[in-house]
Amino acid sequence: MAARPPQQDSSSPDAVEFGIAALVGYLDHADLEYPATSDEIVRALGDPDVPYDGSGGSVALSEAMEALPKRTFESESELLDLLHPVFEEYRVSASGSILGRIRSILPF
Repeated sequence: MAARPPQQDSSSPDAVEFGIAALVGYLDHADLEYPATSDEIVRALGDPDVPYDGSGGSVALSEAMEALPKRTFESESELLDLLHPVFEEYRVSASGSILGRIRSILPF
């Protein structure tokens, strides 16, 4: 008797999006035209908390935008390129904390 193949559970996501990938989801649904300022982008997206790691850590978009060297972006690509190191810094900082270490070993 052969074993049944594992059932696909479509109710849970295959991957957790964070950082730039998560932000793109918000940008895809926003009514934005470039060039755009930081304030226009935050206002159009509703200042969401953007996850920066797979463990549930997140940062308000407005806070991440404050770390950028410029306030006006010519394109979505430029915005994402500049935000990538900001989200990466949050991820690295959180993984070094005690709470980050505990989250990394827990199975959720």
